[in-house]
Amino acid sequence: MAPATDTPVRQESLRAHNLSLTFRQIVGAPAPISRIELAVATGLTRPTITRIVDELLAGGLIVEAGPARSGNSGRPRVGLSLAPTGPAGLGLDIRVDALSACVVDLTGTVRHLAFAPRPPAAADTLARLADMGRAAMAAAAAEKLTVVGTTLAAPGPVENAGVVRFAPVLGWRDVDAAAALRHALGEVMVDNDAGLAALGELYASAPALRNFVCVSGEFDIGAGIVLEGALLRGARGWSGSLGHVAVTADGPVCACGATGCLQHYAGLQQILAPAAPAAAPAPAVAIDILASSGDRDTLAALDRAGTALGVALSALINIIDVDTVLLGGSYSLLASWLTEGVERELNRRVLTASWAPVSVRPAPLGPDAAVIGAALSAIDRVRQDPNSWLARA
Repeated sequence: MAPATDTPVRQESLRAHNLSLTFRQIVGAPAPISRIELAVATGLTRPTITRIVDELLAGGLIVEAGPARSGNSGRPRVGLSLAPTGPAGLGLDIRVDALSACVVDLTGTVRHLAFAPRPPAAADTLARLADMGRAAMAAAAAEKLTVVGTTLAAPGPVENAGVVRFAPVLGWRDVDAAAALRHALGEVMVDNDAGLAALGELYASAPALRNFVCVSGEFDIGAGIVLEGALLRGARGWSGSLGHVAVTADGPVCACGATGCLQHYAGLQQILAPAAPAAAPAPAVAIDILASSGDRDTLAALDRAGTALGVALSALINIIDVDTVLLGGSYSLLASWLTEGVERELNRRVLTASWAPVSVRPAPLGPDAAVIGAALSAIDRVRQDPNSWLARA
């Protein structure tokens, strides 16, 4: 299939298109795929497939693996799969109690995952992330990996893939995080942490999970929305600010300026406040310990949080129609305390719940989802279009 374009297609453009098309078939194959299967899947001739495969092999993007799937007798076909060395993606994340850095290879396998305490001064956060990024790149190089892209998961709306518009807990407003990291790490993309967490969970989940909301409670409460296997970003990439959905007609004034926001009923510090007014460095862990010990204030706060989450999620699900809610980020650690309240409100308020109940469960990657999703976002650029890597190689 020729690329859609309003200008004449040159031979080089057609070559790059066919190469990307073939490579994406290898990326999406559940097992090693043969050259013949590639020819059938793409509609390209076998000589063209042979030339493209040779180029991908020479560029270190694929390797010849075990025999490809075959129902026929006779000589087994040689399978092709993604190379475990070569390009890699770097992800960085800012959590309530820690910073994290992650490297994934072309296959999506996590090759490096490191943590460090979050500096008390917000101004030091980006400098510490730069140090962690450099260390992660060195660790990747030791495993014959080359970091080709870096993505920072930021707690707030992001504009132009670099400027964090609003992150009140960090004291950030209009902070150009990409520019601050560029000198140490090269070009850096910045995206919302909730969306990247949903992306990480999408990669980690079974193929049947294609429509879900991953709600994360770190700083602000965010919701990454996946519809038909694709992350819903919105017109400006700002979708998913669930923490600023009103769950009561009136209520405390939020940092965003509105009243009655979900954040004031289901935020980690708000859940913890009745039992421990001082901010805890690891609030989810502190909440879990208090709830496990039977602390009544904490259990009551968790029930209020589950109810408020269910109210906000019900409104969202009535609009977008997903079948699964993943409790992600720190909420994954508190799922046993929150699930009942969320399910109760979903069953009461979602129009279709009586014949198509919404599943609520902890997210598999939990607190690591955003940093893994950030790393996957970085390497996905090569997975979608390998031509830039091949030119570089």
